[in-house]
Amino acid sequence: MRSIPTEYINKARSNFVIAYQHTSHGTHVSRGLYGLPDYKEGDKQLFAVSNSPSPGMLEIRDNDMEDYAPEGVDGRDISKADGAILQITRSYLDAPENATVNVLMWAWCNIIKLDVKRIYLDPMTTLISEYGEGGTKIGTGEGQRELPVIFIFMTGHALKNYNHKPLLAKDQAAKINNYCTANSYYCLDYYSIDSHTMDDIYYEDSGDDSDSESYGGNFNLDWQNAHTLGEDYYENRFAPGRKGVPGSHNTQHITSNRKAYAMWWILARLAGWDGNIQ
Repeated sequence: MRSIPTEYINKARSNFVIAYQHTSHGTHVSRGLYGLPDYKEGDKQLFAVSNSPSPGMLEIRDNDMEDYAPEGVDGRDISKADGAILQITRSYLDAPENATVNVLMWAWCNIIKLDVKRIYLDPMTTLISEYGEGGTKIGTGEGQRELPVIFIFMTGHALKNYNHKPLLAKDQAAKINNYCTANSYYCLDYYSIDSHTMDDIYYEDSGDDSDSESYGGNFNLDWQNAHTLGEDYYENRFAPGRKGVPGSHNTQHITSNRKAYAMWWILARLAGWDGNIQ
């Protein structure tokens, strides 16, 4: 992350307003983003984040979309909405109070045995065709919004000893990643982060807390215990400026640190960075 040119971090921070809808597993991203400003000298400004409009700060409308779900529909995340994210997102983006939102991401609770194409890939494809750059709902006419929206995809979290069979975490992640690769979309790959060590060793039996029987323990917790807080990693936060906490379902801070790094990398690419490390 430190290799990203500052100009693109600045551009992303100043120009993007993110709507992010999630339940507990999705806190890995948000809590990581909230803790990063307190990590190293200069980060408070460079990675400034807020839940409301604030000059020079990345605005994250955290769990803002569920209130736009139809009556009787649970709109807290992709898996709970069961195909309703198309209707919920349309209602959200069509509302005048959300006119400044230009980045949107839905998270998974449990991706296991769900029809990923029906409840996620197809609705996201429709939303991009409507609200993406040049979309049918972008314009100045009645019922249109002026600002196009960038949609970031996400895979589901790893589930200990329950990743490798069809319709389980690994297979579902591959469907989403393959779709994003084929269509040049960005994806925050929860599954890959959960199942790889800091040294890029893959443990297919890993859970979302980096706990793995084949590894013999918790590889992120071991890495954290061998490194220094404030130098090698930071405390995630419940909300901007609030108390330090790991991501939900985590016993360590590394998982959420890594997902925040991934999110900033994606935002910098969306802001125009070519991804080349000098």
